[in-house]
Amino acid sequence: MSDIASDLVPGSVRGNWIRLRTLILLRWLAIFGQIASVLFAVFWLEIDLPLPWVVAAILASFAFNVIASMTNPRSTRVRERTAAVALLFDVTQLNVLLFLTGGLSNPFCFLILAPITISATALSLPITIMLVLITLTMVSALGFYNLPLTLTTGEILAPPAIFIFGTWVSLVVGCVFVAAYARRVTVEIYSMSQGLAATQLALSREQKLTDLGGVVAAAAHELGTPLATIKLVSSELEEELSGDPELVEDVRLINAQAERCRDILHNMGRAGRDDLLLRFAPVLAVIEEAAEPHMDRGKAVSMSINGQSVHAVTQRQPQVQRKPEIIHGLRNLVQNAVDFATKEVWIDVSWDDENLTILLGDDGIGFPAELMDRIGEPFVKERSTLGVERMQRPGYEGMGLGLFIAKTLLERSGATITFLNAEHPGTERSMPVFDDGSTQPTGAIVILRWRRSDLEISEEETRRALGPNALNIP
Repeated sequence: MSDIASDLVPGSVRGNWIRLRTLILLRWLAIFGQIASVLFAVFWLEIDLPLPWVVAAILASFAFNVIASMTNPRSTRVRERTAAVALLFDVTQLNVLLFLTGGLSNPFCFLILAPITISATALSLPITIMLVLITLTMVSALGFYNLPLTLTTGEILAPPAIFIFGTWVSLVVGCVFVAAYARRVTVEIYSMSQGLAATQLALSREQKLTDLGGVVAAAAHELGTPLATIKLVSSELEEELSGDPELVEDVRLINAQAERCRDILHNMGRAGRDDLLLRFAPVLAVIEEAAEPHMDRGKAVSMSINGQSVHAVTQRQPQVQRKPEIIHGLRNLVQNAVDFATKEVWIDVSWDDENLTILLGDDGIGFPAELMDRIGEPFVKERSTLGVERMQRPGYEGMGLGLFIAKTLLERSGATITFLNAEHPGTERSMPVFDDGSTQPTGAIVILRWRRSDLEISEEETRRALGPNALNIP
């Protein structure tokens, strides 16, 4: 889809998705947890902590929260830099507390992963990397410099050095793994939400175009009889007024204008002529409607029924629903095939008692082998293939949004989709034997398969649709 923005929400806006209220609430939870931990350690475990410094560190976080609450409305969505500063403060404050309470021997040292997780899921990659590096530096320093935990009896709680080293290794690995894992999941969710938003936009637009075509078709149908009556009466008046040239000229003008109105309505309703307000059409008519914008783009687009010319097949075609998602999805696939084809695109339809199958193929370079398992995902980009793709399709960015939209819309209609290359083992079993015997797809192949019960209209619905037209506009 060249007309769908590849990034519906800019990255700069995405960095402003964190509400100040969220950061404040999380910090309050941390403060209360720190206070509870200190009280438990002092009064239950009888650990001798440097309370003035510990209280000062907790009060610093308390003051930070109070100032943030007083200077900004809680509903404020903070800028990315502001969120980064807040998370950096949290990391620093937690490391200070750990320095005062035993360093890496403190079991609460793993809480250092919390700010990194938030950064990886909400902030940009450079800021996340910076925060991870700062955190790892502070954690490494804690392994050498800290105030050991001491009981009120004077006994020092000093775990073995190998335990401290293991804790340091686990924190380093944990910081990197959690950041990478959270980042990867968030990016995929974000890309999918962007793709689904684009799909919804495309479907909404196609629905509006379909409704508009139906309205125009209804107008053409309803006005057909009055215009025909005007033409008939004007023709009779022309004969009766043959002795008055001026009146005859006026009558001819009325006749010509009525003919012009009929032509205008006919041309405007061309997109909706196949259904004439009926919600079904022969399967080839639906395919032709979807492929029409790409039929005259310098590539031959041939259609067949089980490999045979459509003119040679006399059997009755399945009457399928003209759903906007089917038309738009097929249109995207045809566009993709025409974009990458060298000379020719094939569209073949076949059906049996249970299934209806549409095969789209081209004679291009096929799908990139390294992307076969990712076709249909939004925003797919592979540097190794961009050069070839741009030669085939100037301006192509390799984002995969068009295929994602097509796949999503067609699967919504009940289709199962298979992406193949012509040289893929076993592809020949799915390939029809074309009647000319000379050419067949040699590049990318897309196979769509529906259960006929999900797509085909029933005989009862067909008889109901053949009744009087009714204008039903939402």
